[in-house]
Amino acid sequence: MSMNRIRHDGPLIVGGGLAGLSAALEAARAGASVLVVTPEPLLSGCSSAWAQGGIAAALTAQDSAELHAADTAAAGAGLVDAGAALQLTQAGRATVQWLASLGAPFDRDGRGGFAVSLEAAHSVARVARVGGDGAGRAILSAVAAAVRAQPLIEVWEDGSLKALLKDASGRVVGAAVARDGRRVEVVARAVVLATGGAGGLFSATTTPAALKGEGMALAYEAGADILDPEFVQFHPTAMDVGLDPAPLATEALRGEGARLVDGEGRFLLGEAEDADLQPRDVVARAVHRARIEGRGAFLDARRAVGREFPQAFPAVFAACMRHGLDPRVSPIPVMAACHYHMGGIAADAEGRTAAPGLFAVGECAATGVHGANRLASNSLLEAAAFGRRAGVAAARETGGEPPLPARIGSELDSADLQALREAMTLHAGVERTRAGLERLLSLIAQIEPRAPGAPVLTAARLIAQAALAREESRGGHYRADFPDTDVEARHSRMEAPHAARVLEAAE
Repeated sequence: MSMNRIRHDGPLIVGGGLAGLSAALEAARAGASVLVVTPEPLLSGCSSAWAQGGIAAALTAQDSAELHAADTAAAGAGLVDAGAALQLTQAGRATVQWLASLGAPFDRDGRGGFAVSLEAAHSVARVARVGGDGAGRAILSAVAAAVRAQPLIEVWEDGSLKALLKDASGRVVGAAVARDGRRVEVVARAVVLATGGAGGLFSATTTPAALKGEGMALAYEAGADILDPEFVQFHPTAMDVGLDPAPLATEALRGEGARLVDGEGRFLLGEAEDADLQPRDVVARAVHRARIEGRGAFLDARRAVGREFPQAFPAVFAACMRHGLDPRVSPIPVMAACHYHMGGIAADAEGRTAAPGLFAVGECAATGVHGANRLASNSLLEAAAFGRRAGVAAARETGGEPPLPARIGSELDSADLQALREAMTLHAGVERTRAGLERLLSLIAQIEPRAPGAPVLTAARLIAQAALAREESRGGHYRADFPDTDVEARHSRMEAPHAARVLEAAE
């Protein structure tokens, strides 16, 4: 592969979802020249565009940033950083207003305020939506249009991150990017990783399959710490219609009264009206168990939504109908699938990591706001709010010395990748055990000689090792062999092998 080097006088942002584009807009507004590199055209290949719920924020008189932060901490099962959560929730209203000012068409109430709806584990209605279940795409479309109109931002829509570049002092000074079969080394003043989650490491996932945690792995190799990578959220209602990735049946359906039942029509979580609105991990385990036991799991929205389906939930309705399933007359078959990575690259609320010159925002980062389990619709809020802050901080960075030669890891062939994904869903999925995680780690070790230094394997190993070490159940991490939660909540921090510590990572 031929290689050339370019020098970019400003921050390099890797990723074109809501976090990366929010960072780009604010960095440009601060006067910096910005280069955004993403492997697919904007609005495809990123989870933000697929988000159905909306954006959580204290927007009504009944709500406050403090109440939103308390709900966030309760969902996160003892591992939420209270300071970071409050910084997030205090930015809620301003973030929604900023997105609306860019043209995001939020649903409005009769008085012109933001219409808000209730989702699981929120104590009041606070989720601002767009057109029922299309929030992510509508919000991201507005942000992408603003990016395209901003002369200080250049976007490469065909660039894949292969390695981070460091100088002799250990500072991150750019990235090696594959583009058109050629390798380009981009030397920049700072690098902002907005590389998304790790759902593509699992065979059952609701996220774009290309998102395999490689940003996390490369950050770790470059000297950043990884925080709590074992905490993966499994969405209880992915549609089981034979698609990879699996389409999502938004939680708002359960908010409207849709019920989870088995093949005989029995409630999976009990008779109570709000039984299906428990935290996602509880609901995901009930769905998982019903399927393992052969009873099947279905989301029955016939009474709750019924004839309103095409207008109320157009994306879900279309996905059902494409598979010959009419949700107005039949329950939707569902499964628990990987949906969101709470853990990731340890970063503060401005995106700073333990590796000088390197920032991380959005799903690839672990800022402490999600803890062991993310509160519904906090992800788009975090992507925009902390993405904006990281953009401002990255714009102020001044570069380092010339880069050292980059080490590029290998890629997995399709058979090895499929074997890894199936093993991750089986052994690092909704329920985990020591024996299963040890089997997973030995499979990773078997694949390694065929794909030395593959970031995908590093990412999978970080998740599996932390899950093996955590001998308790908490939030999204459930150990069938250790079902109880320890009295003391402890973080998993994987210290980078090649660290050059200048900054203290967020505690």
